[in-house]
Amino acid sequence: MKRIAILFLIAILSPIAINAQTKILGRKVFDRGIQNHTFIPKGQWMVGSTFSYSEHEDGNFSFMGLLEDIESTGYSFRVSPFFGYFIRDNVAIGGRFAYKRSYTDLGNISLDLDEDLNFDISDLKYLEHEFSTTGFVRTYMPIGRSKVFGLFNEARLTYSYGQGKNSSGEMGTADYSGTYQTVNKLQIGMCPGLTAFITNFAAVEVSVDVLGFDVKWTDQVTNQVETGSRRSSSADFKIDLFSINLGMNFYF
Repeated sequence: MKRIAILFLIAILSPIAINAQTKILGRKVFDRGIQNHTFIPKGQWMVGSTFSYSEHEDGNFSFMGLLEDIESTGYSFRVSPFFGYFIRDNVAIGGRFAYKRSYTDLGNISLDLDEDLNFDISDLKYLEHEFSTTGFVRTYMPIGRSKVFGLFNEARLTYSYGQGKNSSGEMGTADYSGTYQTVNKLQIGMCPGLTAFITNFAAVEVSVDVLGFDVKWTDQVTNQVETGSRRSSSADFKIDLFSINLGMNFYF
Protein backbone atom coordinates (compact mmCIF):
# COMPACT_ATOMS: atom_id res chain seq x y z
CA MET A 1 0.00 0.00 0.00
CA LYS A 2 2.88 2.39 0.79
CA ARG A 3 4.42 1.80 -2.63
CA ILE A 4 1.08 2.37 -4.32
CA ALA A 5 0.57 5.59 -2.38
CA ILE A 6 4.08 6.83 -3.30
CA LEU A 7 3.53 6.04 -6.99
CA PHE A 8 0.20 7.81 -6.85
CA LEU A 9 1.77 10.95 -5.38
CA ILE A 10 4.53 10.89 -8.01
CA ALA A 11 1.93 10.57 -10.75
CA ILE A 12 0.06 13.58 -9.40
CA LEU A 13 3.06 15.81 -8.62
CA SER A 14 5.09 15.15 -11.79
CA PRO A 15 2.87 17.22 -14.12
CA ILE A 16 2.84 20.03 -11.56
CA ALA A 17 6.65 20.02 -11.34
CA ILE A 18 7.00 19.99 -15.12
CA ASN A 19 4.52 22.84 -15.46
CA ALA A 20 6.37 24.83 -12.77
CA GLN A 21 9.61 24.45 -14.70
CA THR A 22 8.05 25.76 -17.92
CA LYS A 23 6.33 28.75 -16.28
CA ILE A 24 7.59 31.55 -14.06
CA LEU A 25 4.98 33.88 -12.60
CA GLY A 26 2.46 32.67 -15.15
CA ARG A 27 4.76 33.13 -18.17
CA LYS A 28 6.40 30.42 -20.21
CA VAL A 29 10.17 30.20 -20.00
CA PHE A 30 11.91 31.19 -23.23
CA ASP A 31 14.57 28.66 -24.19
CA ARG A 32 17.64 30.65 -25.19
CA GLY A 33 19.56 27.57 -26.28
CA ILE A 34 22.43 28.23 -23.86
CA GLN A 35 24.42 25.03 -23.38
CA ASN A 36 26.76 24.59 -20.46
CA HIS A 37 29.95 23.09 -21.86
CA THR A 38 32.85 21.99 -19.67
CA PHE A 39 35.52 24.69 -19.66
CA ILE A 40 37.54 23.51 -16.65
CA PRO A 41 36.74 19.99 -15.35
CA LYS A 42 36.05 18.90 -11.81
CA GLY A 43 39.11 17.93 -9.74
CA GLN A 44 41.51 20.57 -11.15
CA TRP A 45 43.63 22.79 -8.92
CA MET A 46 44.22 26.43 -9.74
CA VAL A 47 47.07 28.58 -8.42
CA GLY A 48 48.18 32.04 -9.43
CA SER A 49 49.10 35.53 -8.36
CA THR A 50 48.64 39.18 -9.25
CA PHE A 51 51.26 41.87 -8.71
CA SER A 52 51.35 45.63 -9.23
CA TYR A 53 53.96 48.32 -8.57
CA SER A 54 54.13 52.04 -9.23
CA GLU A 55 56.28 54.95 -8.14
CA HIS A 56 56.42 58.68 -8.75
CA GLU A 57 58.79 61.58 -8.29
CA ASP A 58 57.75 65.22 -8.72
CA GLY A 59 60.13 68.16 -8.81
CA ASN A 60 58.81 71.73 -9.02
CA PHE A 61 55.74 70.35 -10.78
CA SER A 62 52.58 72.38 -11.51
CA PHE A 63 49.06 70.99 -11.97
CA MET A 64 46.24 72.95 -13.67
CA GLY A 65 47.64 76.26 -12.47
CA LEU A 66 46.23 75.70 -8.96
CA LEU A 67 48.76 73.34 -7.44
CA GLU A 68 52.29 74.62 -7.82
CA ASP A 69 55.81 73.87 -6.62
CA ILE A 70 54.94 70.21 -6.03
CA GLU A 71 57.86 68.29 -4.54
CA SER A 72 57.05 64.66 -3.72
CA THR A 73 58.18 61.06 -4.02
CA GLY A 74 56.33 57.83 -3.35
CA TYR A 75 55.59 54.26 -4.32
CA SER A 76 52.87 51.63 -4.06
CA PHE A 77 52.90 47.88 -4.60
CA ARG A 78 50.54 44.97 -4.06
CA VAL A 79 51.01 41.20 -4.30
CA SER A 80 48.15 38.71 -4.09
CA PRO A 81 48.68 34.91 -4.41
CA PHE A 82 45.60 32.67 -4.55
CA PHE A 83 44.53 29.05 -4.99
CA GLY A 84 41.34 27.19 -5.85
CA TYR A 85 39.89 23.70 -6.32
CA PHE A 86 37.14 22.77 -8.78
CA ILE A 87 34.41 20.97 -6.86
CA ARG A 88 32.31 20.72 -10.03
CA ASP A 89 32.83 21.35 -13.70
CA ASN A 90 33.36 25.12 -14.12
CA VAL A 91 32.90 25.79 -10.36
CA ALA A 92 35.83 26.43 -7.99
CA ILE A 93 36.22 27.43 -4.36
CA GLY A 94 39.42 28.88 -2.96
CA GLY A 95 41.31 31.48 -0.98
CA ARG A 96 43.32 34.59 -1.66
CA PHE A 97 45.92 36.46 0.40
CA ALA A 98 47.14 39.96 -0.30
CA TYR A 99 49.68 42.48 0.97
CA LYS A 100 49.66 46.15 -0.02
CA ARG A 101 52.11 48.88 0.93
CA SER A 102 52.21 52.55 -0.08
CA TYR A 103 54.36 55.52 0.89
CA THR A 104 54.25 59.22 0.04
CA ASP A 105 56.74 61.92 1.02
CA LEU A 106 55.27 65.34 0.23
CA GLY A 107 58.11 67.84 0.49
CA ASN A 108 56.06 70.83 -0.62
CA ILE A 109 52.84 71.81 -2.37
CA SER A 110 51.35 75.26 -2.91
CA LEU A 111 47.67 75.97 -3.48
CA ASP A 112 47.01 79.32 -5.14
CA LEU A 113 43.32 80.17 -5.70
CA ASP A 114 43.61 83.96 -5.72
CA GLU A 115 45.65 86.74 -4.12
CA ASP A 116 43.87 86.38 -0.77
CA LEU A 117 43.56 82.59 -0.66
CA ASN A 118 46.77 80.60 -0.91
CA PHE A 119 48.72 78.37 1.42
CA ASP A 120 51.61 75.90 1.48
CA ILE A 121 51.94 72.35 2.81
CA SER A 122 55.37 70.89 3.46
CA ASP A 123 57.16 67.98 5.16
CA LEU A 124 54.12 65.67 5.08
CA LYS A 125 54.73 61.91 5.06
CA TYR A 126 52.30 58.99 4.89
CA LEU A 127 53.01 55.24 5.19
CA GLU A 128 50.38 52.50 5.01
CA HIS A 129 50.39 48.71 4.77
CA GLU A 130 47.48 46.30 4.65
CA PHE A 131 46.94 42.53 4.92
CA SER A 132 43.81 40.83 3.64
CA THR A 133 42.41 37.31 3.32
CA THR A 134 39.58 36.26 1.01
CA GLY A 135 37.36 33.24 0.50
CA PHE A 136 35.75 32.97 -2.92
CA VAL A 137 33.49 30.91 -5.18
CA ARG A 138 34.27 31.24 -8.90
CA THR A 139 32.11 30.05 -11.80
CA TYR A 140 33.26 29.83 -15.42
CA MET A 141 31.40 29.92 -18.72
CA PRO A 142 33.12 29.29 -22.07
CA ILE A 143 32.54 31.72 -24.92
CA GLY A 144 30.54 29.56 -27.31
CA ARG A 145 32.25 26.19 -27.63
CA SER A 146 35.71 27.65 -27.14
CA LYS A 147 38.15 25.84 -24.86
CA VAL A 148 40.52 28.80 -24.86
CA PHE A 149 38.43 31.87 -24.03
CA GLY A 150 35.93 32.04 -21.19
CA LEU A 151 34.11 34.37 -18.81
CA PHE A 152 34.05 34.02 -15.04
CA ASN A 153 32.46 35.63 -12.03
CA GLU A 154 33.94 35.50 -8.54
CA ALA A 155 31.85 36.03 -5.40
CA ARG A 156 34.12 36.88 -2.49
CA LEU A 157 34.19 37.61 1.22
CA THR A 158 37.23 39.63 2.36
CA TYR A 159 38.62 40.72 5.70
CA SER A 160 41.40 43.33 5.76
CA TYR A 161 43.61 44.72 8.51
CA GLY A 162 45.79 47.74 7.92
CA GLN A 163 48.01 50.22 9.72
CA GLY A 164 48.84 53.74 8.65
CA LYS A 165 51.01 56.58 9.92
CA ASN A 166 51.15 60.18 8.78
CA SER A 167 53.40 62.90 10.12
CA SER A 168 54.03 66.57 9.42
CA GLY A 169 56.95 68.86 10.23
CA GLU A 170 60.54 67.97 10.91
CA MET A 171 61.26 65.37 13.59
CA GLY A 172 62.74 66.87 16.74
CA THR A 173 61.12 70.26 16.29
CA ALA A 174 58.19 71.79 18.18
CA ASP A 175 55.86 71.71 15.15
CA TYR A 176 56.29 67.96 14.55
CA SER A 177 53.06 65.93 14.89
CA GLY A 178 51.89 62.50 13.83
CA THR A 179 48.81 60.28 13.68
CA TYR A 180 48.77 56.49 13.87
CA GLN A 181 45.71 54.55 12.75
CA THR A 182 44.48 50.97 12.47
CA VAL A 183 41.81 49.92 9.99
CA ASN A 184 39.58 46.84 9.96
CA LYS A 185 37.44 46.23 6.90
CA LEU A 186 34.90 43.57 5.86
CA GLN A 187 33.80 43.30 2.22
CA ILE A 188 31.30 41.22 0.28
CA GLY A 189 31.53 41.67 -3.46
CA MET A 190 31.77 40.27 -6.96
CA CYS A 191 34.54 40.29 -9.54
CA PRO A 192 33.70 39.43 -13.18
CA GLY A 193 36.44 38.83 -15.70
CA LEU A 194 37.80 37.23 -18.84
CA THR A 195 40.33 34.39 -19.03
CA ALA A 196 42.37 33.08 -21.96
CA PHE A 197 44.49 29.90 -22.01
CA ILE A 198 47.93 30.31 -23.59
CA THR A 199 48.89 26.66 -22.97
CA ASN A 200 46.97 23.61 -21.76
CA PHE A 201 47.92 24.44 -18.17
CA ALA A 202 48.39 28.24 -18.05
CA ALA A 203 46.03 31.15 -18.59
CA VAL A 204 46.04 34.93 -18.31
CA GLU A 205 43.05 36.79 -16.95
CA VAL A 206 41.73 40.31 -16.56
CA SER A 207 39.05 41.26 -14.04
CA VAL A 208 37.32 44.32 -12.56
CA ASP A 209 36.21 44.67 -8.94
CA VAL A 210 32.48 45.28 -8.52
CA LEU A 211 31.90 46.10 -4.87
CA GLY A 212 28.75 44.85 -3.21
CA PHE A 213 28.93 45.84 0.46
CA ASP A 214 31.66 46.88 2.88
CA VAL A 215 32.03 48.00 6.48
CA LYS A 216 35.14 49.85 7.72
CA TRP A 217 36.31 50.63 11.27
CA THR A 218 39.13 53.15 11.83
CA ASP A 219 40.83 54.00 15.15
CA GLN A 220 43.32 56.86 15.43
CA VAL A 221 45.83 58.16 17.97
CA THR A 222 47.36 61.62 17.44
CA ASN A 223 50.61 62.57 19.20
CA GLN A 224 50.02 59.59 21.54
CA VAL A 225 47.40 61.71 23.35
CA GLU A 226 44.25 62.36 21.35
CA THR A 227 42.15 59.43 20.15
CA GLY A 228 39.37 59.15 17.62
CA SER A 229 37.35 56.53 15.75
CA ARG A 230 35.18 56.28 12.67
CA ARG A 231 32.87 53.66 11.19
CA SER A 232 31.61 53.76 7.63
CA SER A 233 29.64 51.42 5.39
CA SER A 234 28.60 51.47 1.76
CA ALA A 235 26.73 49.34 -0.74
CA ASP A 236 26.91 49.70 -4.51
CA PHE A 237 27.65 47.80 -7.68
CA LYS A 238 29.60 50.43 -9.57
CA ILE A 239 32.43 49.29 -11.81
CA ASP A 240 35.74 50.77 -10.70
CA LEU A 241 37.91 51.12 -13.81
CA PHE A 242 40.91 51.89 -11.60
CA SER A 243 40.68 48.40 -10.04
CA ILE A 244 41.49 46.43 -13.20
CA ASN A 245 43.49 43.33 -12.22
CA LEU A 246 45.84 41.35 -14.45
CA GLY A 247 46.89 37.86 -13.38
CA MET A 248 48.48 34.58 -14.41
CA ASN A 249 46.90 31.24 -13.45
CA PHE A 250 48.20 27.67 -13.59
CA TYR A 251 45.97 24.56 -13.62
CA PHE A 252 46.97 21.02 -12.72
